[in-house]
Amino acid sequence: MEAVGGAAEERWASLCNCVVNFLLEEKYHLTALELLQELQEDGRHAQALRLRSFFSDPAFFPPDLVARASSSPPGADPQSLLEEKIAAEEKLALTEYDLRLAKEDLTCLKLELQKQQESSPDNTIDASAHEGFNQQDQRDVKISALGPLKDNERKDLNCAVKEYLLLAGYRLAAMTFIEEVLDQDLDVWTNSSACVPDALRRYYYQYLSSTTEAAEEKISILRENEALKKDSERLYAEKDSLMKTCELANNQVAALRKSLDAAHMDIKEKEKMVRDLKQSLDVHRKELNDCRAEITALKMHIEGTQSSKQMPVGDTDGFSTQLNANSMGEAAALINEHENLKGTESITIKLVSAAALTEDTRKDHKNTESTIEGSPGSQAPLSCSTAGGGGYGTSGEDDSGTDTSPEGISVNGTQHGAGNSQGNSGSISVYVSEDKVNTEIVESPSIHKSSYKMALETIKIVSDALPKIVPYVLINHREELLPLIICAIERHPDSDVRDSLTHTLFNLIKRPDGQQRRIIMDACVELATSVGEMRTETELLPQCWEQINHQYEERRLLVAQSCGELAIYVRPEIRDSLILSIVQQLVEDSATVVREAATHNLALLLPLFPNMDKYYKVEELLFQLVRDPSGVVVDVALRELVPAVVGWGGKLDQILRVLLSHILASAQRCPSVSGVEGTIDSHLRVLGEQERWTIEVLLRMLTELLPFIHQKAIETCPSIDPSENYISESSLKLYATGETEWSAFEWMHTECLPDLIKLACLLPAKEDSLRTVITKYLLAVSGRYGKDYLEHIMLPVFLIAAGDIDSGDFTYFPLSIQSKVRGFRPKTSVAEKIAIICVLPLLLSGILGSPSSRQQLEEYLRKLLIQNTKDGSFSMHHTAEIIDAIRFLCIFEEHHGVIFHILWEMVVSSDTNLKTSAAALLKALVSLLLHE
Repeated sequence: MEAVGGAAEERWASLCNCVVNFLLEEKYHLTALELLQELQEDGRHAQALRLRSFFSDPAFFPPDLVARASSSPPGADPQSLLEEKIAAEEKLALTEYDLRLAKEDLTCLKLELQKQQESSPDNTIDASAHEGFNQQDQRDVKISALGPLKDNERKDLNCAVKEYLLLAGYRLAAMTFIEEVLDQDLDVWTNSSACVPDALRRYYYQYLSSTTEAAEEKISILRENEALKKDSERLYAEKDSLMKTCELANNQVAALRKSLDAAHMDIKEKEKMVRDLKQSLDVHRKELNDCRAEITALKMHIEGTQSSKQMPVGDTDGFSTQLNANSMGEAAALINEHENLKGTESITIKLVSAAALTEDTRKDHKNTESTIEGSPGSQAPLSCSTAGGGGYGTSGEDDSGTDTSPEGISVNGTQHGAGNSQGNSGSISVYVSEDKVNTEIVESPSIHKSSYKMALETIKIVSDALPKIVPYVLINHREELLPLIICAIERHPDSDVRDSLTHTLFNLIKRPDGQQRRIIMDACVELATSVGEMRTETELLPQCWEQINHQYEERRLLVAQSCGELAIYVRPEIRDSLILSIVQQLVEDSATVVREAATHNLALLLPLFPNMDKYYKVEELLFQLVRDPSGVVVDVALRELVPAVVGWGGKLDQILRVLLSHILASAQRCPSVSGVEGTIDSHLRVLGEQERWTIEVLLRMLTELLPFIHQKAIETCPSIDPSENYISESSLKLYATGETEWSAFEWMHTECLPDLIKLACLLPAKEDSLRTVITKYLLAVSGRYGKDYLEHIMLPVFLIAAGDIDSGDFTYFPLSIQSKVRGFRPKTSVAEKIAIICVLPLLLSGILGSPSSRQQLEEYLRKLLIQNTKDGSFSMHHTAEIIDAIRFLCIFEEHHGVIFHILWEMVVSSDTNLKTSAAALLKALVSLLLHE
């Protein structure tokens, strides 16, 4: 006992020396002085030796200053005695308070000492302390070698010293220490690894139990950690800078792409303008040639008239000569004017003047012309007729007079050119005999021309009136104006008026509903059918696309509908360039209904593309729409767009490869449940709402693609009739020989199922919704591929992945595939537990839960719950994880009968372990059923 007491006294002295050294080194002199007084009062002169020597050192405390400070007044008056009495009473109260605190602390220390004695004998502590003193003598590390104290280290040491002073009973020294440390609040000790009860004593023991090398190594580790923290901060700053740079680069790329699209659109417009100019040039050339022919005919007619005139009267002959000369001069002037101007309008004016002059000549020399008409073998009469029945002529039937108004003249350069397309205007034919020139003008029916002019005038009147009428018609009845608007757009000759009417067509109703949009779009389709590709591109579509950024979503819906329904009426090269870019812009629209319509019309547009040049852009749009935040858009994309892209592109393998990579990447980029490496939670991911939604819709897309996957596997099978729908056992035996290549069939169990297993191993136990989607996909696969594929291919894959190695049958796998499938086996204890948590629920519900495997499910559950429990290995097979897997199986109501049948067998069993397991399982199932 004396030895134990001596060791304890020695430890106390060492701690006191440590405190003294700390106070002197940190220059807490007031606290040190108070501690000196209390040590002397307790009779601990050995521990106070260094403090006495320090305060008696004349270098620090000169004697004259000490004497002057300690000198007292020569006498004591009553007032000072009264003050001393009051101070003594205060000190007494303080001492009583300290005594009460000391008793409470003593009680706490006794309880703590009792706990320490129960946990470890005193002799072990004494031996370790003695051993530590021996090691202390060998240490040569100085505090200065550790560098200056950090703020947190100083705070921890100050709190530990204050605690020690209080525990040692030096309360005045502790109070002085608290007052002397001004920059820290020692009453509040931040919760850290250094904040422990009896901290200074624990520090001391830790110091004694460690070696110099360990201390140096720990210090180096701390310094390295600080350096790594600084490097990490620097790297984070660089990462932020790089992210900003990347964002700027992406913005620049987006701007360049927009500029490139605008340039492409401008090039298309320029090419279209060039084509229009070429067509206009051809039309003008044709009109110019027709004008030349008419001028030649008029010239020949004037020459013939001049040569046939024989007037007996000299004045008449002179007048005729003068008129003929005037006519010839006028014709020559007309020809010169035609050569100079090359324009059809001036030609028409000159021809009208020449015709009028010739008509005057004919009237003045009526008798002469009649004679010429009647003479056999003479020049045939020239008859010029116009669309209105007027004009000029030399036939005898025109004696009653003719209309010489300019409106009666028709020249190919203007009205005649337009009439050729309608079949309503006259034409001029010129033929030459052996010795004379004869000109014949064939006249169209005047009544036909009159009706055409009347119709054109009607169209103009209606076109002018429609913009004024539309605003005053009730909105629900404006569609009754559509026939008039369509007719006016189709037949009006002025393109500006047509553009105005087309604008009225698309803005007929401010916010059209679905039925009204259908009526407007049907009108647009009818108009596009009538006017052809060129006018549809130049007149109809620009008016529609002007509203792509309209504030009302109903107008933007019209744009989306036009992309799919009017695409057939434009050239193929416009469909996969301009129209696709419009759809791409509509896919980014903020309104859900607009994105839905864009998705539907993109599916209609794909079969009209002339080639596959834009496949990857379409594939990008497909995945963007499938991952849309709106469920309505996703449904349309899965129902219409996915089959359309597969049917149009024919790249099912490419879509599946991208799809599986997106599914895994969506889960892998989520943070881990725990940051502690090597634990189960470090492998599981915390899914956000966006990631959970993305994975779910991508799994639904995989389910939508399953018919195409199955069909391709059936079509490429070397031994199956394409009319069969299931994979037979004979086909599996042929596949197991490895003599035939069947990549479309292997994809399911070598790529798809392993990736789904990887996804399942990333999902925490609470992600029942995603596991349900995976289960439904597995059930759909077994339903399409058949019972043999489920039993001989899918079941072994999931048994191996769940860690049940002995139950897997690899008879129907080729040797090259067997090694790959065996690689799915968990290789570590953590991987085995993850397999039980994540893969076993899929094995029970998606594989054994198939309608054709109910008997196998019951046998496997009995083996899992009853047999393993009876032989004492139930706890080794992860009780909680197995119960959670069966809880997930209970989500599907069709399995309730099997589960409760086995549960009843466990309840009525005499085995205590079985009953305990049954109680735990029943508790989980009841909570699930109550939650539902």
